[in-house]
Amino acid sequence: MGFIGQLITTLFVMSLIFTYCLRIVAVQGESMENTLLHEDRVMIGLLYNKPKAGDIAVIQSDEAVTLGDDGTLEFGDGVHKTVIKRIIACEGQTVDIDFDSGVVYVDGERLKEDYVTLGMTHIDEGAFTGQYPVTVPKGYVFVMGDNRPVSMDSRSDKIGFVSEDSITGKVLIRISPKIGFVE
Repeated sequence: MGFIGQLITTLFVMSLIFTYCLRIVAVQGESMENTLLHEDRVMIGLLYNKPKAGDIAVIQSDEAVTLGDDGTLEFGDGVHKTVIKRIIACEGQTVDIDFDSGVVYVDGERLKEDYVTLGMTHIDEGAFTGQYPVTVPKGYVFVMGDNRPVSMDSRSDKIGFVSEDSITGKVLIRISPKIGFVE
């Protein structure tokens, strides 16, 4: 196989990889600062099995899932855009937030959140007002941005619980403006 054949094969394999395995996404907004900054470029893995707490996920937030007064799931209109958030809790886990102190608890344990550096202020945005602690339903996750004062996340009635099916992928690495792993 000559150079042209190798080039075509390489381009074909790369197109398969970037179609089915990896994608580059631009961060929009300040909700993940200081972990990810506005206009950072990140590579995400599309072959994402089961979400885990601590993962940073790319989410298509077309639907908002909250709890009704009787504890049943209510489905509403989401923000209809792609967002990047940290998974705080997965199905079956219980989330409680002390909005006065800014402390998040999962299954009764205080989260160690070294990535939250821009203030611990937490705002109740109406998704589960008066219902905390909440248990994440099967097939869903609870997400929050690292820059809590400006993040629209699971606390918001425009996002609420996030369906695992709406997770596009997991952030693997920052590729621009500087290269590095994201924790």
